[in-house]
Amino acid sequence: MRHPSLANIEWQDLRQLSLGETVYNTFLSLPFLLLSWWSAWQGWWLLALVATFFFFTAALRQAHDCYHRTLGVSKVVTELMLFMLSITMLCSTHAIRHTHLNHHRDPLGESDVEGNWASLPWYQAILGGGLFSIMIQWFGLTHGSRSNRILVAFDMLLISAVIASAFITMHPILIYHVLVMILANTMVGFFAVWSVHHGCDDMVYARSERHPLINLLTFNLLYHIEHHLFPAVPTNHLPTLAKRLDVAAPQWTQQPVIPLLAAANQHQQSSVTQKSNSLDTEISLIKES
Repeated sequence: MRHPSLANIEWQDLRQLSLGETVYNTFLSLPFLLLSWWSAWQGWWLLALVATFFFFTAALRQAHDCYHRTLGVSKVVTELMLFMLSITMLCSTHAIRHTHLNHHRDPLGESDVEGNWASLPWYQAILGGGLFSIMIQWFGLTHGSRSNRILVAFDMLLISAVIASAFITMHPILIYHVLVMILANTMVGFFAVWSVHHGCDDMVYARSERHPLINLLTFNLLYHIEHHLFPAVPTNHLPTLAKRLDVAAPQWTQQPVIPLLAAANQHQQSSVTQKSNSLDTEISLIKES
């Protein structure tokens, strides 16, 4: 049941996606994946790593939208997308879907295997990232329905085939991709869970970022309290939802993901306001004289 303070928030109009938005959602990570492979083939490792970062972040968004059926495609295409993402990200997205939806049913509660990672100190959340990746997939495998366990098993079979192919052929692109995906999966617990839930409680249980550059680089994934409050709203439209929440129910959006950036922004806005007030005062004095 939604909190009374959210009763007047308009959000149903944000559920609809245009054809262009759906195409964007479907192919978002593909250019970065191809760029990372091409850069690795050329031996341009720095460019490859940058492209891989954006691929994995974009793929996280795609998988997340698949979990909530907000990608803008049919159920069949959603399932196919999850298989493709499992192969390229080297994690079972079908298992994580079950764990993530449970996270939404009981955010930061006793059964929330995903969200409770945020209760750890930051350094433990980073160092234990490999364990987190195993935990969320294991929970999805052991607690999901029989049909979902079959999907997870198929994910695992495909992932094993990719890893085996890499080490049998020793193809440099495959080896590179496998190694960086293993590393990327160990960072999910910190960047995708700890960063947006640490220091929260069972009332306001997620944070939200407002810095435009950070949101651009993370494909709007850090509008997190907005997503929790209205999970049926596609990621494309979370910035619009955030503006509505800031006006109508700001008590939900006061915890930034990166507090230092928020403090710097507030300081800058305060300085601008003071300069504006000072200028207004000078103009008034000139007029009076």
